[in-house]
Amino acid sequence: MDLHELINRASATLIDVRTPEEFHGGHVAGSTNIPMHDVPQRIEEFRGMSTPILLFCASGNRSGQVAEFLARHGFQEVYNAGGWQEVAFLKEQA
Repeated sequence: MDLHELINRASATLIDVRTPEEFHGGHVAGSTNIPMHDVPQRIEEFRGMSTPILLFCASGNRSGQVAEFLARHGFQEVYNAGGWQEVAFLKEQA
């Protein structure tokens, strides 16, 4: 399944791992902001999310780190979707 299909799946959870300031400067409609540094303290929150979980940030670097962290903690349907603007574009193409 490609990224466009995953982003637009009804069950997908979209998580923006940028800072709150970055998020408020522009974000993907329907996404939730959980800054990268808050992820370890909020890991149980991720366990209750519907899958797939798509993570993104400004460029894909931070979201890649978070995806690796979650994978090490047993998450299977977690994806690094890259930069938020690309995710926003793919979401609009639904």
